[in-house]
Amino acid sequence: MPVFLNGLPVHVLVVHAVVVLVPLAVLATVTVAVWPAARRRYGWLAVAVTAAATASVPVATSSGEGLEHRLVPTELIRQHTHLGDQLLVFVAGLLVAGTALVWLDRRSRREGSGATSRLAMKSIVAALAVATVVLAAVSAVQVVRIGDSGARAAWGQTHYAAPQPEKADD
Repeated sequence: MPVFLNGLPVHVLVVHAVVVLVPLAVLATVTVAVWPAARRRYGWLAVAVTAAATASVPVATSSGEGLEHRLVPTELIRQHTHLGDQLLVFVAGLLVAGTALVWLDRRSRREGSGATSRLAMKSIVAALAVATVVLAAVSAVQVVRIGDSGARAAWGQTHYAAPQPEKADD
């Protein structure tokens, strides 16, 4: 993967997919986890968005590693890299939990099994819904932490001047 595109780091471009897709996946999976009607109607769409978010994470980390090797190593860059490397675990877990939730929910609606089996299936679906919400929350927090650490690494030494009021012509 190229490190630069027309002089701009590819990581800066690619990371926007993660910044958009992971929060969108979080919103979609939480919605289908807590709202059974949305799960029936939009469950597979939420899974598809989460799959796209999951796929975007390694692309962002790969482009970030290429850029990292061209920068002076600092503690802020190391922290950003460390946090970024953790995101795939959380978002992939969200994908697995969300997929299992939607699949089992669909399966339980199709099969007319006994009361004990229905109760067990409802319990499993409820546990998966809770796991999905927890993984969504962790993924959202991690994206914010990564973005903040990346901004600090890139802009931490930049100081802005307060705007000066314009003088009126007398």
